[in-house]
Parts: sequence; structure tokens; C-alpha cells
Amino acid sequence: MDLSVNLLPDRVTVDVFLGLLLAVALLRLVELRISKRHQKEMAARGAAKIDEPKFRWMVLLHTAVLLGAALEVVLLRRPFIPWLAALTFAVFLAANAVRWWVIRSLGEHWNVQVMDSTRLGVVTSGPFRYVRHPNYAAVFAEMLALPLIHTAWITATVGAIAHAGVLAQRLATEERVLSANPDYRAAMTGKPRFLPGLF
Repeated sequence: MDLSVNLLPDRVTVDVFLGLLLAVALLRLVELRISKRHQKEMAARGAAKIDEPKFRWMVLLHTAVLLGAALEVVLLRRPFIPWLAALTFAVFLAANAVRWWVIRSLGEHWNVQVMDSTRLGVVTSGPFRYVRHPNYAAVFAEMLALPLIHTAWITATVGAIAHAGVLAQRLATEERVLSANPDYRAAMTGKPRFLPGLF
């Protein structure tokens, strides 16, 4: 008898998964509070927030992935596959470790919106020693892995495609601002965007 797949979602695994989604949502709210505090601190030191009308699409996308994963698991009765859950949960944890490494490394420079703060210094420590945008790689991995913990593959697939489009727009804005600073160009030119040694 193959025990690797539960044909119907077990109530316990569904409840635990929904609890994880709720925890991620609450963590996002904490991050927004941190971001707002950092924005005030940086603005007081002369950094300017860049107008980014499409930022709301990023917020909407993250909300949609969380809600979509919950609805897909509950309504479409997605099975719990232990080996897939273990693999994707490990990716989820690794992605969050990188995200908090980024937040710690950037300090007050970190926030969820684009700010022109390079005049206050360019951060080259932590994961920025290896890549230019470790946070975006980590968030993409997190949003892809999270639904797959309970086999919500439609949400994972559609979310990843939408996320790629949103990130392309965000990166165009952010890199235009960052690359205008010669210190940033000197420190980051030649480093890959997302993964060491790739792209």
C-alpha cells in the first residue's frame, strides 16, 4: 500500500496548512510596520520615496496567493503529499531565512517600497556580497513553494507567472534608481541579480 499520497486532504493537514498561511499573512503585516518605520527614518535623513503606482499589484498578488492556496486546498480537496510537503517546506524556510538575512543586512534601508537611499550609503554586506537582489529571489521562491506544501499547484503556477511579471516591473524601477548612484554601480556591477553565478 502506497502511503506517500493521501487521496483526500486530511483535516489535520488542512488546518495546519491554513494556520501556516495565516502566520505568513500576519508576518507580512509585521513587515509593513517595519517598512513604514524605516521609511520615516530614511525620509528624515533625506531619502525620497519613489512614486510606484504598480506597488499595489505586488500587495494584491501576495494576498491572492495566500487566499488562492487556501481556497484551492479546501474547495478542490488537494491531497497532502508528505515528500512534496517536506521539500517545499524546506524551500519555504530557506527563503524566509534569506529574507530576514536581507532585512538584517539592510537595516533601516529595508522597506517594501522603492526609496532613493543610496546617498546614505550602499549596503554590500550579507547576501549583497554575492547578488544584487537576494530578497526578490527569496520572495519568489517562498511564494512558489508555499502553495505546494499542500499541493495547491494551480495557485503556485499562476502565482509564479504573475509574480515574474510584477517583479520585472519592480526591478526596472528599482534598478533605474539604484544605478543612478556611482557608488552603487561601482559596488554592484558584475554581480548577478538573483543567484550567485547565474544570470
